[in-house]
Amino acid sequence: KERDVVIPLMMRGFKDSAMEAGTMVTGGHTVVNPWCTIGGVASTVCQPNEYIVPDNAVVGDVLVLTKPLGTQVAVNAHQWLDQPERWNRIKLVVSEEDVRKAYQRAMDSMARLNRIAARLMHKYNAHGATDVTGFGLLGHAQALAKHQKNEVSFVIHNLPVIAKMAAVAKACGNMFQLLQGHSAE
Repeated sequence: KERDVVIPLMMRGFKDSAMEAGTMVTGGHTVVNPWCTIGGVASTVCQPNEYIVPDNAVVGDVLVLTKPLGTQVAVNAHQWLDQPERWNRIKLVVSEEDVRKAYQRAMDSMARLNRIAARLMHKYNAHGATDVTGFGLLGHAQALAKHQKNEVSFVIHNLPVIAKMAAVAKACGNMFQLLQGHSAE
């Protein structure tokens, strides 16, 4: 069966990624499911100087995105390659090759550890940090701004978006809310 090949490969990749992150996989369980999924929880104990708290921004700080936006759009566009009704909505603004490249960029982005960004934040004494996940860029930026100790305002000028995904988002009637900053990443 496919799962007899796929699941061991997924487990090996999961363990390899844990090793790359400097941790290990302990325990776990398997559930037969119609979809192939894998997940885990990471926990640690660390000293206050080992992590960046989110609430110390100061005037003059610069917000840096370490990964491009548009992963949700890229994944959906890739799924739509085999769905003519949906593909027809976007094929005027993006080619199949563009979608495949965007999908690969999204996969690479999601698979890449944040370790380098974390090290650079420590090296350059970052005053705050957050992730960009389910609430989109704007939702997370608003939460970050709301919890600052100092009075600061955040201004967003330019956003890195995976190539062609802004056009796809527009062609879809803004269903992802990417350009409004609410697309899940």
